[in-house]
Amino acid sequence: MSEPWLHIVGIGEDGLDGLTPATRAVVAAAEVIIGGERHHNLAGNTSAERMAWPSPFDAMIEKIENLRGRRVVILVTGDPLWFSVGARIGRAIDPKEIIYHPQLSAFQLASARMGWSLADVETLTVHGRPVEQMIAFIQPDARLLVLTTGAETPAQIAHFLTERGFGRSKMTVLAAMGGKDEARFDGLAESWAHEVPAFNTLAVECVAAPDAALLPRVPGLADNLFQSDGTMTKQEVRAATLAKLMPMRGALLWDIGCGCGSVAIEWMRAARYARAVGIEPRADRRAMAAANALALGVPKLEIVEGTVPAALVGLEAPDAIFIGGGLSRETFDAAWAALRPLGRLVANAVTLESEAALIALHAEFGGDLVKIATHRAEPVGRLTGWRPAMPVTQWSLVKR
Repeated sequence: MSEPWLHIVGIGEDGLDGLTPATRAVVAAAEVIIGGERHHNLAGNTSAERMAWPSPFDAMIEKIENLRGRRVVILVTGDPLWFSVGARIGRAIDPKEIIYHPQLSAFQLASARMGWSLADVETLTVHGRPVEQMIAFIQPDARLLVLTTGAETPAQIAHFLTERGFGRSKMTVLAAMGGKDEARFDGLAESWAHEVPAFNTLAVECVAAPDAALLPRVPGLADNLFQSDGTMTKQEVRAATLAKLMPMRGALLWDIGCGCGSVAIEWMRAARYARAVGIEPRADRRAMAAANALALGVPKLEIVEGTVPAALVGLEAPDAIFIGGGLSRETFDAAWAALRPLGRLVANAVTLESEAALIALHAEFGGDLVKIATHRAEPVGRLTGWRPAMPVTQWSLVKR
């Protein structure tokens, strides 16, 4: 049985004084201490060998593993398992070999400073990640705590808020919490002009103007929120499609024939850490999908150039597949073979030929076959009438 030899220690601005006696003893007894410059400064003077974080991070995993048999301490900020490197290390090294020593996290400290119940806020990180991913969380009356990338991040987020009609949102930057240099900066998004320290945590209380953009996490965003050439899965059909795809935390979607990316984007917005790969042969549509993903807060949408089924080769096995374009028996066979157990597959068709293909697949594999028809009220001269959209045949099934 593996014995613990690696200690991952959370440390705050109060340095060693903030650690329990047992954790201070672990740091004092270390032969090797790994951390950033700030962490080493907080840890004070010890006789241990000091090592800095290398880049890329994967190189650190190999370096850590080579230290097995020595007393090793890794210093991190706050809680090692809350948006920190502890989880990444625990995936590479047997957790039985690791002891975690958590300290108060920036989220806990920030919620205490703000007087907010931590259970009632969204905790996010954009540290070393695209700042745009916080856009998906901008909603009326939402409270957000955000680990930032640097001094420039609050101004970027203020711009996102203002641009979407949330300029009156209250923003507070908290820096060096728990230390002698703790500082606080308050303001509104629309007039944010503070210069803040590089290492900070941002608290946002979202306040919507009457004309603010409403972007719920529930699928079914308005069509006009997407750049499109008109060939997209429309709002009502998209909502029904996502319901059958069942977005789940961390799950991966293949969006085959993704067009402007509307289905993949709503999938990623609907569940934390949901991922999507959009396969699209046309460059203009790939560009629209990328722009839409950025504007709607899911910048990690992966877009693949190619035609199916060839473009599917080598992709990570998905948890769900949407076929909105490029439907053929060959594409279905390749997609179905790759789909993980309990995976969901949904295919939509608007042409008679594609509908016939879905009917044949339904007869062979089962599942649910439905026809979705929608009508929109539009002007008819000086009056109003119903204008029908093209009906959509939808086939869905779960891989058992």
